[in-house]
Amino acid sequence: MYPSPTIVELVRRLAEREITSRELVEQALAAIKDPEGEGARTFLVVHEAEALATAELVDKQRRQGAKLPPLAGVPISIKDLFDEANVVTLGGSKVLVGTLPAIRDSTVIKRLSEAGAIIIGRTNLSEFAYSGLGINPHYGTPKNAFDRVTGRIPGGSTAGGAISVTDGMAAGAIGTDTGGSIRIPAALNGLVGFKPTARRIPQDGLLPLSFTLDSVGSIAKTVADCALLDQVLAAGTEGVPAPPKLSGLRFAVPKTIFQDDLTVAVGNAFTAALHRLSVAGANLVELPMAEFAQASDVNPQGALVSAEAFWWHQKWIKDGVEKYDPRVLARIRPGELVSAEQHRDLLRLREHFIRSINIAASSFDALLMPTTPDTAPTIAEVTQNDASYFRFNNRMLRNPSIVNLFDGCALSVPCHEPGSAPVGLMIAGTQNSDRKILAIGTAVEEALSQAYWM
Repeated sequence: MYPSPTIVELVRRLAEREITSRELVEQALAAIKDPEGEGARTFLVVHEAEALATAELVDKQRRQGAKLPPLAGVPISIKDLFDEANVVTLGGSKVLVGTLPAIRDSTVIKRLSEAGAIIIGRTNLSEFAYSGLGINPHYGTPKNAFDRVTGRIPGGSTAGGAISVTDGMAAGAIGTDTGGSIRIPAALNGLVGFKPTARRIPQDGLLPLSFTLDSVGSIAKTVADCALLDQVLAAGTEGVPAPPKLSGLRFAVPKTIFQDDLTVAVGNAFTAALHRLSVAGANLVELPMAEFAQASDVNPQGALVSAEAFWWHQKWIKDGVEKYDPRVLARIRPGELVSAEQHRDLLRLREHFIRSINIAASSFDALLMPTTPDTAPTIAEVTQNDASYFRFNNRMLRNPSIVNLFDGCALSVPCHEPGSAPVGLMIAGTQNSDRKILAIGTAVEEALSQAYWM
């Protein structure tokens, strides 16, 4: 792997001219091209010429003393769901091969470009973002950064985004999250992932999965990096939030669903993280929060997502069903049976669910739970048969998907001991508490990292 500094550190080093953007891009390209690395499975398209040209321009402007935007010269990867002018958006599938390229950039791409980010390329994903595992039979599956010899899943659907960061192919990754697709790969690879409130960031020019639950966020090495990327994506001016004192914060630790059937590794890491936060002064309140049991009524067997996915995919299924990953198709197909009236009923149930969670969480600063109940299983055991695939997929999506259902925002931050299989701690809040959750995340991250150095 090619370890790289954080985005915040790179911004400082570029500003002080300790390093050039050209050098950063060359390092990223070297990592992508490494024949022993994961680059070929991580990227579907690499913008080598464009990235080098942009880097040269940024370096020239910096030498001339120009005032540059916040991400000027920093290599960023984007999930292959966002439209870029003159590029075909494939969604990690063979279905859209040969379709017309995008006419214009999506707002997300525009904002990254305006912020000076260098888009190094388009990353691989679960086909059409419809899996929490990161398996892609069309373009290959990039291996998790942990225990690469064995070969573990990267988590999905933003699989390539996570590996682009762990392996120094990009300083940060932009992805989407419909049920955990940013937080799952972040958790399984020891990274930070941020899923914002869905409407916080424009979704024009985004290949959709669920127009109700889709959100756009980031994967990076630190909470501060995700906060900086969030500022750019949301067109904000807040900067990186200062961490509050943990002694002044009150956290809910819900037991319903989130703590069911955790593996030993996840359970131990979660318990240890809670202990460290308590020692640091946080007030932790473990309670049932039975309202979360309503989640299965809002999205029964994934009906809300499959209905909206089928609405978009029906024309492609009609003309090219054989091109789909059969396991992804098996999740889209049931949506055909969901009527418009049933879909409206589910949306009404969701509104009730959102209100009930808002009330239950109102006296707390944030909710704490394990991001996933498992650490990363091996690619071999996940793909051995359909039963294994869907069992692991359901488990990976179980915890993070509930946040999408109550229209919340959430971070996943690493909470495992160094050298062990990565585990994520999820810090969740109700809708539009994004900057507060990012601020709290910086404090939690600091407390958890200090525990290993004391």
